[in-house]
Amino acid sequence: MNAEQTAWQAAQNAFFIEADAVEKALASIDEASFMHAVEVLAKAERIGAAGCGHSGIVCQHFAHLMCCIERPARFISPAEAVHGATGFLKKGDVMVLASRGGKTKELLPVLEICQKKGVTIISVTENLDSPLAKGADIVISMSVTKETDRYNAQGTTSTTVLSVIFDALQAALIEITGYQNEQFALIHPGGAVGERLNSH
Repeated sequence: MNAEQTAWQAAQNAFFIEADAVEKALASIDEASFMHAVEVLAKAERIGAAGCGHSGIVCQHFAHLMCCIERPARFISPAEAVHGATGFLKKGDVMVLASRGGKTKELLPVLEICQKKGVTIISVTENLDSPLAKGADIVISMSVTKETDRYNAQGTTSTTVLSVIFDALQAALIEITGYQNEQFALIHPGGAVGERLNSH
């Protein structure tokens, strides 16, 4: 098998690996914990989200998902969080912290600040014995089988699983809050989606 054939095989395997991981990830999620997270997110006046690397990028996606259903949210960079950005959050608000290993050093000061401010902390992690899990009010377990690259090192499958968890939270929140498509049409007049939503 030449390099091109090997590359195509690896590309195909990536689809199979990620599909398998998403299916298995659901089995690891505790319904009570997940729905508790939905409940506090539905009631929160403000929502923060923080993570590093790939997790941080997906947290930005999560903040946008929340805004799209009119749950005021923002991504808070861990670097900015310890320089005043956590002032965005008040007692009773929610901070979502995402880290597969649950030991991301940059997130630990953010965790401590939120604890002291009375902010409800939701941690999404694979390591239930980690500082982020033990310091959280609610833990959503993420399970990752393997990453898609040959070295099992790149943040690929883990990023997909985290993104699906956040998508699932939004889907549940739409049901819990009764969010209507007409509301989305008002705040999303742009692009093909906006055109479709506002066509009648």
